[in-house]
Amino acid sequence: MVMALNLRPEFGYTVVYVKDVARSMAFYEKAFGFRVRRLDESHRWGELESGQTTIAFTPLHQHETEDLTGTVQTRESGRDRAPIEVCFVYSDVDAAYKKAVENGAVPVSEPEEKEWAQKVGYVRDLNGIVVRMGSYVRPPKHD
Repeated sequence: MVMALNLRPEFGYTVVYVKDVARSMAFYEKAFGFRVRRLDESHRWGELESGQTTIAFTPLHQHETEDLTGTVQTRESGRDRAPIEVCFVYSDVDAAYKKAVENGAVPVSEPEEKEWAQKVGYVRDLNGIVVRMGSYVRPPKHD
């Protein structure tokens, strides 16, 4: 008898490659309000509490992954951006945006109402990664 495999995935975590893991985690804790779950003694891996998934940080360069998957590409100028952005959802986007900027996030675009029924603002973290700060998307109104 062959057992059926359950191949339905569950999103585990996002890994953010950064210059300084401990500094990045401290920044995300202060600027965005996350709690640190774990920072290993080598400072080569750290995790933030983020609900059902995890945001993990690791150095830009490490032989374990570069040998297998290649080197991490970094921004060449202030106008370049990584091919990923992270989005954090808040009930008060304006207050969250203000706190992030006061704690070192670089303002990109202040929060504003979008046509898809979400309030959104953008900042860059200390590594230049674009962070979208938004409200929950409101369901469409039915007439």
